[in-house]
Amino acid sequence: MASDVERPRFSSISKDGMSSGEIGTEQEPLLKNGSNEVEEYSVVSAILPFLFPAFGGLLYGYDIGATSSATISIQSATFSGISWYNLSSLQVGLITSGSLYGALIGSILAFNVADFLGRRKELIVSAVTYLVGGLLTALAPSFTLMVIGRFIYGIGIGLAMHAAPMYIAETAPSQIRGRLISLKEFFIVLGMLVGYIAGSLLVDIVTGWRYMYGVSVPLSLIMGVGMWWLPASPRWILLRVVQGKGDAQVLRKVAIDCLCQLRGAAIGESAPRKVDEILSELSFMREEQEATLAEVFQGKCLKALIIGGGLVLFQQITGQPSVLYYAATIFQSAGFPEASDATKVSVLLGLLKLIMTGVAVLVVDRLGRRPLLLGGVSGITVSLVLLGSYYSFLGDVPALAVVALLVYVGCYQLSFGPIGWLMISEIFPLRQRGRGLSIAVLINFGANALVALAFSPLQELLGAGAVFFIFGGIAILAIIFIFFYIPETKGLTLEEIEAKLL
Repeated sequence: MASDVERPRFSSISKDGMSSGEIGTEQEPLLKNGSNEVEEYSVVSAILPFLFPAFGGLLYGYDIGATSSATISIQSATFSGISWYNLSSLQVGLITSGSLYGALIGSILAFNVADFLGRRKELIVSAVTYLVGGLLTALAPSFTLMVIGRFIYGIGIGLAMHAAPMYIAETAPSQIRGRLISLKEFFIVLGMLVGYIAGSLLVDIVTGWRYMYGVSVPLSLIMGVGMWWLPASPRWILLRVVQGKGDAQVLRKVAIDCLCQLRGAAIGESAPRKVDEILSELSFMREEQEATLAEVFQGKCLKALIIGGGLVLFQQITGQPSVLYYAATIFQSAGFPEASDATKVSVLLGLLKLIMTGVAVLVVDRLGRRPLLLGGVSGITVSLVLLGSYYSFLGDVPALAVVALLVYVGCYQLSFGPIGWLMISEIFPLRQRGRGLSIAVLINFGANALVALAFSPLQELLGAGAVFFIFGGIAILAIIFIFFYIPETKGLTLEEIEAKLL
């Protein structure tokens, strides 16, 4: 395994000329230190540092989509192909949620190992756990081993959802950083859609559930091999310099080589100057000492934690998993008999989520984070009120519920879906980024598990209408939180965002 402080395994693109696909004069200027300097980069060289980390999101989304059909397949006396298919509701719940609780453990592990390993190595470890978990789940001879496989796979999810947005944020050019991190959400949704489609095709095949989970194995191999050959984050390497961990000149040279590899020939001879600028900014911001646990809850990191943690908390407690839970029922009541098949409904909603995420990717670096959040969450609020009204006193207007469901899904993918992950990846100061982001990811998965656990009892106690009205009230609080607390980070470098929190 290559070290994060070794020279890259493949040489940098020649600086003698412009390579195909480069961006030069058409880029949007960045206001950096009062200048109009543009951060040059090659489109071709920028693809791979995004693509392989994004596979971590693809595998996360695929697990969600595939599991919805796998749980049907594994309980079928005809198609399960096993003798232990007669599972209790608790056992089915363990299969479904096993990866989620593994993700919680992965988030906790990331808190302690992220800054030590670096973003690249953490993603390699994630790919390995994806591979082991996927293999064990697909080949499981017993229920116990299957749950263990689901748990190991979930650890990979927790590590990937922590490291991927950090790696992309720290290696992407500032003017397309938002687009690339939002595109990672696109890959999560794409993974869901692929999982839904695979499930609908394999659900009526004997031992189809094994094939559903087995698809993750080659994808995890691609992710692991790709991350092996990618360079480390130059910002992470330079953080080691200001913390006195290694020879400063050697680490500076490695950072320059990595930056050339990430930007391509477009960066020309400016790579050393760019590295020195980042190094100077880190030193100016007093990044000399390694962050302690207490510092994560102090000063500008506490501000970042309130912003990022609050955003991913509202992302979950506005009821996104619960709304989708009712999708099949809503479509069936609206008179679409073909939609009574849960897998077909899932494919339809997956397509909508993919399209709306694509729209968010295209506009996030033009419109900014705040307008999309405020507009999208306002739409979520309206849709939740409509769903509450349908289940409370408008049950004879099923078309209203269908419209509300589609509006909810579309607005979520314009706002919370991509921008939640984007904000937590860019808002934390570099020295505390690893630990701060791990806390935010832990909040995300913890809130997800809480909503999943609490929804059924609340629905039984209060009724579906009342629960959706409660979610609508929480969404209003989310709008207030976004308006007063979420800053606009469009077009700013990570160092400028950090200075903005002072």
